Amino acid sequence: MLTTLNTLLQNVPFRAEKDLLGAGNVPAQALFGIHTVRAVQNFPIANRPVHKTLIHAFGYVKGAAARTNRQLGFWANTPVKANAIETACDEMTKGLLDEHIVVDAFQGGAGTSTNMNVNEVLANRALQLMGLPLGTYEQISPLEDINLHQSTNDAYPTALKLAVITQLRQLTDAISQLETAFRAKEKDFARIVKLGRTQLQDAVLITLGREMKTYAEALARDVTRIQNCEKDLCVVNLGGTAIGTGIAAPIDYITQVVGTLREMTNYNFKQADDLVDNTQNADVFVEVSGALKTCAATMIKISNDLRLMASGPDGGFAEIQLPARQAGSSIMPGKVNPVIAEALTQAALRMISYDSSITTAASMGNLELNAFLPLIADSLLDGIQLMTQSMVSMRTYCVEGITANESRCRANIEGSTAILTALVPQIGYSRAVKVVHDAHEQGKTIRQIVLEAHYMNEAAFNEMISPASVMQLGSPEAVAKSL
Repeated sequence: MLTTLNTLLQNVPFRAEKDLLGAGNVPAQALFGIHTVRAVQNFPIANRPVHKTLIHAFGYVKGAAARTNRQLGFWANTPVKANAIETACDEMTKGLLDEHIVVDAFQGGAGTSTNMNVNEVLANRALQLMGLPLGTYEQISPLEDINLHQSTNDAYPTALKLAVITQLRQLTDAISQLETAFRAKEKDFARIVKLGRTQLQDAVLITLGREMKTYAEALARDVTRIQNCEKDLCVVNLGGTAIGTGIAAPIDYITQVVGTLREMTNYNFKQADDLVDNTQNADVFVEVSGALKTCAATMIKISNDLRLMASGPDGGFAEIQLPARQAGSSIMPGKVNPVIAEALTQAALRMISYDSSITTAASMGNLELNAFLPLIADSLLDGIQLMTQSMVSMRTYCVEGITANESRCRANIEGSTAILTALVPQIGYSRAVKVVHDAHEQGKTIRQIVLEAHYMNEAAFNEMISPASVMQLGSPEAVAKSL
């Protein structure tokens, strides 16, 4: 990014602008200004701009501020100017100005560079709309007009909360669709009995459908946890300006601006009861991150289960088949890997690592402000996007195409001692132990030994390992005995 900017300054016409530190050159046709140029030069770190959802959210925040200021009589003598500012803000919400927000995702200053990049772009775009030259800030100023009655310290966290809510809604929709896919598999596989395992050892019988149901239930809880975060995210400090005291902003603006933002976004925003608290504390982002980490842990568990059940196909469990998406090896012919589940696992692991960064950054706020909101923003927004996209991929390219290997499930049951637990209520524990011993000694299946010993007939045996019997709660045949 820095190299590109330096190249632009050397090879295209430029305009001179001034700030606190003096004069500097800006590409003549750039919508950004001197503050942005300095930020790009200072922070060649991540080499990627801030997240687009945050840019769009800033459009709403700046638009709400502009509309509120206009309603209070500011720019009353220049309605064309007010129209241009609001139009530019609307364009930003729609993603039309994304390419002009060029500051690095990692930056010092608690997000000031992002805020100023946004202010300059909106000011220059409004100047364009009015047919005025770029950089003529005496007509529309990034600070005195676009940033009127705001601070980075209330605009940035409000925009971040808006962006997070937007992305979380997309994520919960993706999770819900994945949940629905697992519930469809629950019905498809309801009558397929298989081995249940604990500590990766044969345990008792279960149906494949019931296993799919457990994944759906876990995902449903994740949706609820994530949705519950929105209420706290909707509490914002917009109007609090620098540290939450509302300095330099009129009381009417302070009391109205959040309502304007609520109307514009249809999100249930409310102004924090204590603006100072809401300005200096970033705990809500840790709350959100914790819910996302929990969801990530869920997805890793599900992905690992699917990989295990699909392992093989000849030397593993091979109880299900995952859709074949690509050749799995450059040297082993015919090998197909569970790549979709592996990719989702990696996205989930990244979210867990982001949670650590978010937690640490939130804990490092000092006194009236947290300087590390850019790291929180980058980690949170990127993590949510990774989770969302990987969930869609998992549903589309993996879960919806899962098929069951019913014959392998049946063979695993017949060859396992796990089947005996289902028979204990009928034949008793002592006989069950003898059956295990005889089966190993004689190299026969549990079924063969039970039938040959006349402990049960075949119809009764089949009934005890039927889907209905396997999945009923408790063992009705077991009766209380006097001791």
